[in-house]
Amino acid sequence: MKAAFITEIGDPEVLQYGDLPDPEPGPGEVLVKVGAAALNPIDTYIRSGAVALPIEFPYVVGCDLAGTVEAVGEGVSRFAVGDRVWGSNQSLFGRPGTFAEYAAVGEEWLYPTQDGMTDTVAAAGALVGITAHLGLFLHAGLGEGETVFVNGGTGGVGASVVQLAKAAGARVVATVGSAEKAERCQALGADLVLDYHLSDLDERIHEYVAKDDGGGVDVWFETQREPTLERTIGLMRKRGRIVLMAGRTAEPRFPLGQFYTNDLRLQGFAMFNASPDEQRTAAEGVNGLFQQGGWQVEIGRTFPLSEAAAAHRLQEENTLGGAGSLSGKIVLLP
Repeated sequence: MKAAFITEIGDPEVLQYGDLPDPEPGPGEVLVKVGAAALNPIDTYIRSGAVALPIEFPYVVGCDLAGTVEAVGEGVSRFAVGDRVWGSNQSLFGRPGTFAEYAAVGEEWLYPTQDGMTDTVAAAGALVGITAHLGLFLHAGLGEGETVFVNGGTGGVGASVVQLAKAAGARVVATVGSAEKAERCQALGADLVLDYHLSDLDERIHEYVAKDDGGGVDVWFETQREPTLERTIGLMRKRGRIVLMAGRTAEPRFPLGQFYTNDLRLQGFAMFNASPDEQRTAAEGVNGLFQQGGWQVEIGRTFPLSEAAAAHRLQEENTLGGAGSLSGKIVLLP
């Protein structure tokens, strides 16, 4: 099979495109013919060595995939040949990656693709959708009528947070960087969308959330690499929850007094730590929202699998370099 893989850690140019042996599904595994694989920042961190994992070369990159079941291993009960599936959480802990024509995946990490959902959309929404759902419901315990704030309401995770929170009956406040993105974020369901360049941004957030008694943000979903906890804590409602899923090297100021006197909670998480059952619950939430006509995933760029290095370069320019040249997910097509 053709695959995008590395034989050493390094910059995007270490990615090779070539032939590797076709995988065979072992017990409990499903062989998926990959229709689409999405690129996430974690894929570039592993490839570059920024996140050090015990990996064996040649190493196939990629967490997300969607495609069709070609074969099943012994003991598989949830899927059959011909089923369409999507999933995430690959290329970690000894599991092979998804940037290939075929992938052997444990059935516990796969979910049925809904009628009308393309492989491109399923793959692009996999990691970000599961991440948003885990953060909102497993970790923050979001309830109907609460107020959610998310930075970057049109980013991969941010757009997922907006849609899932709104579907759960929450009020959603989001920030974006342009008028075009503001229009997009409103279409996703956000109740208030603000340009994060505004000099009075926090005042506008406070004015909006203070309309309720004891006004403030119930769930602050932080997506930024450099969280500003000092300002965040000042905008929270009593017993609010702050969710962190980014900022590996960040060391923000932390006003402890205001944090504990308002009974706040701070929750960090990485979706890769969630159990298969927890991730399946999140995936079912995404599938359910799609069935209701409320799940949208923006595709920023598609590349053929043979141009995986260029895709990684584009992702890094935007994630690390702040280029602003990408809106939406990058998807690779075998």
